[in-house]
Amino acid sequence: MLRDVILTLGSSAAVCAGLVFVLGAVGKLRHAAIFPGVVANYRLLPAAAVAPAALLLPWTELAIGLALIAGERRVAPVLAAALLLLFAGAMALNLRRGRSHIDCGCGTSTLRQPLRRALVVRNLLMAAAIATVPLAGGELMPAERLVAFGAGAVLFLLYLLLNVLLALPGLSPQPA
Repeated sequence: MLRDVILTLGSSAAVCAGLVFVLGAVGKLRHAAIFPGVVANYRLLPAAAVAPAALLLPWTELAIGLALIAGERRVAPVLAAALLLLFAGAMALNLRRGRSHIDCGCGTSTLRQPLRRALVVRNLLMAAAIATVPLAGGELMPAERLVAFGAGAVLFLLYLLLNVLLALPGLSPQPA
């Protein structure tokens, strides 16, 4: 019973993360001309690696996102959690360097989002939630899959709302 609950919640988080990855990938692909600058702003890669990383990242996010939405439960959740941890680490490192003014590069909207601790925490929580999917084992029944998909869509809408609130001046805490 507890395994079923964990599996359903993890699957809901995976759908949400899949939608987040697809939306982020589309935003990055739409703004492909400026995305290398966003990657370079993090100052984590050698100059020669920025363009290939900026080219590869949106397609990687898109593939992982579609796999999560489709319900792939072994590799996609692990890759998604690893990518979210990588993003959280890059943000945290830049926050530690005092570089909170740079854009997070999430690619989810035209709203510029400077780095904040809340974005790091968001990525860590999503990574932890979807990491439960391959650990729980078992399969969801069709009705449970439908519930997980619906809950994932609702979580995604809440994610979008949180992003808008964090991007609005005066409604979000000062950058760390």
